[in-house]
Amino acid sequence: MRLEQTRSAGKGLERSCQGTVAGWIASTRPVDGVELFRAWFAGQAYQKHRHDTYAIGVTDCGVQVFDYKGSVRASTPGQVVVLYPDEVHDGRAGTNEGFGYRIVYVAPSLLAEAVRVLRGKPHPLPFVSEPVSMNRRLSQAIEGAFRAPLESLAVDTLIVDLAEGLMAAERGGARRVVSRRVDVRANERARQFLDAERTRIVHSTELESITGLTRYDLSRQFRIMFGTSPYRYLLMRRLEFARERMLRERPLVEVACDAGFADQAHFTRAFKSAFGLTPARYRALTHHSTT
Repeated sequence: MRLEQTRSAGKGLERSCQGTVAGWIASTRPVDGVELFRAWFAGQAYQKHRHDTYAIGVTDCGVQVFDYKGSVRASTPGQVVVLYPDEVHDGRAGTNEGFGYRIVYVAPSLLAEAVRVLRGKPHPLPFVSEPVSMNRRLSQAIEGAFRAPLESLAVDTLIVDLAEGLMAAERGGARRVVSRRVDVRANERARQFLDAERTRIVHSTELESITGLTRYDLSRQFRIMFGTSPYRYLLMRRLEFARERMLRERPLVEVACDAGFADQAHFTRAFKSAFGLTPARYRALTHHSTT
């Protein structure tokens, strides 16, 4: 992977590469202001640097140590790290075993808009005083971001989830203050559109045009009305369509394509996540029950 593809973490890494660094990185290209970054390092990983995005990550293995706002911080597996934009920090392994992590870099403007929607009025960017925590909402959002390709509606859901997690962390875990206003007709139009277009990727701009709501307001309201995000709702409609096709003995690679998945591997991961079985296992069990 070329380092120039990374927007937020690349510069700090390049500065640390004057000597030999034991480790690897994998990064996506930024999508709608969001970049996913996964890495593992032994020893010194990054020299002091800063980036213009929020950096919200989870330590997967080992001990991650970094200097931030005048103190030495450490994160262990399962803990969430939140770095505010433009704050100087570095990174290194706390033990000889090295450390691995996944991190999401998010443009502050996206979170600012999501916070405005959630609070129902303009509000300063969330500032989390403790950069290392066990923030379940943030860890779940990061886990979901790395589980499947970042489609347009998935990015919207991720931004809202991160905004809610940051708001909760800023208040020290207090009950979040979120607007409950809902445009029933607009959300129903969105649901009907997703039903009709269930075999393809639907973009945020399409739903904004249909509903007259911003993508973050729709994501918030849709969850209140239907108990899930527009992205998750569309994904489940795709999987329902796929199950119908599977019963017709269509090859799984064709089923995945017909249902709008990027490839069979993506289809298999989504199906197993939703139903606890691979498509092949599900089909075999279904066929067995009818014989």
